[in-house]
Amino acid sequence: MSVESSPQFGQDRPDRRGAFRLLFFALLAVGAGNTMLVSAILPPLIRDLGLPDWMAGAIFSLSAAMWAICSSFWGRKSNDLGRRRVAAIGMLGFSVSMLLFGTFAALAMAGYIKSALVVFVCLLCSRTLFGLIGSATNPAAQAYIADRTRREDRTSEIASLTSGFSFGAVAGPAFAAAAGAVFGLLTPVFMISAIAAVMSFLIFTRLPEHTPPKREAGLKRGEKREGDGLWRDPRVLPYLIFAVLLSIVTGVLMQTFAFAIMDKIEVGGAEAMQFTGPAYTVGATGTLISQLVLIPRLKMTNRTLMIWGALTLSLGAFLIVPTREFAVLVLAQFFVGIGQGLARPGFSSGASLAVGSSLQGNVAGLVISANGMGFIVSPFFGPWMYEHVHPFAPFIGAGLMLLFMAGFARLVFPANQVMEDDPDDRPEIYD
Repeated sequence: MSVESSPQFGQDRPDRRGAFRLLFFALLAVGAGNTMLVSAILPPLIRDLGLPDWMAGAIFSLSAAMWAICSSFWGRKSNDLGRRRVAAIGMLGFSVSMLLFGTFAALAMAGYIKSALVVFVCLLCSRTLFGLIGSATNPAAQAYIADRTRREDRTSEIASLTSGFSFGAVAGPAFAAAAGAVFGLLTPVFMISAIAAVMSFLIFTRLPEHTPPKREAGLKRGEKREGDGLWRDPRVLPYLIFAVLLSIVTGVLMQTFAFAIMDKIEVGGAEAMQFTGPAYTVGATGTLISQLVLIPRLKMTNRTLMIWGALTLSLGAFLIVPTREFAVLVLAQFFVGIGQGLARPGFSSGASLAVGSSLQGNVAGLVISANGMGFIVSPFFGPWMYEHVHPFAPFIGAGLMLLFMAGFARLVFPANQVMEDDPDDRPEIYD
């Protein structure tokens, strides 16, 4: 029996399937907690506290900068410490960040912190902790999956994993709206903090990793480590460019949609969550459809995923501009969910397939870093332009950028990606 046909190969092993599910739910929690703050909780919180709208984007921007800087570090570090340990560290950092954010926000709402500047700094620092440490989970999880899957299955497996983060990213605001309407605006923050702490414990104690990932032997002084400068590699750089552009436009759409809902429907505060929640729920459904139904069944190439993902996202962005009808805004979120669900696995798996097994931690860190890099500048194209240029400007700009990205993907990426030849790239060497 060949290695490939063995039931112990790759993701067919039952213990691996359970491990994949554990990582799926971990990324779901990260995605949910991250976007429910930015989209559902932070905008009404900022307005309730009497802070300017741009502060909502600034709070998220510094966290995104730390995410972009630290994700590649954690991806490389997972080669040395192991995927399990790094993923658990990330979930613990995420839990502490959410706990601090909720505590500072509660103190401000109760009047114990009266200075607007102090409130802003406290919220900013708590979110920055997420970028510094919480960024460890995603690259470690993606590298863990890449270590343990056949190359021909990697696109669908990474799509399944990233669907956890994507689904959480769109469902998080819906969860926040439901829980916040019943228990209060900040209750979802503390709930996600507790869930993340539990996930950290489960990953550290239950995720199988008996054989460490491949890593280099000790280096001499001045000698370069394999993977240094990987971001400049022509096999990888186009995927990173696409990822950065996608993170900019999704950040713009994410950070301004809640403000658009509040202004178009003329609601505010916690009441706005009753409208944003259903809209994000529909978006989450679109993400699930694309990543769990369309991708496995249609077997699209990475380039096709990126092209159609960008085009579908652009449709959602343009739909927001002319309407004041809630139903149309919900439909726009559905297209946004579909588009994200297609585009993210496209560039994530494409970058993974472009390099060999010893660089999976490195490339995963770079991809996750690129995912967050656009959020550093998106507040200037999102909340700031919405408030100071025109409410339509962020959505028109995002739509045009997405059309450019579809053309970029069509011209730059090969129709059928040639996988990097790596005879040692066999997932059976791992537990």
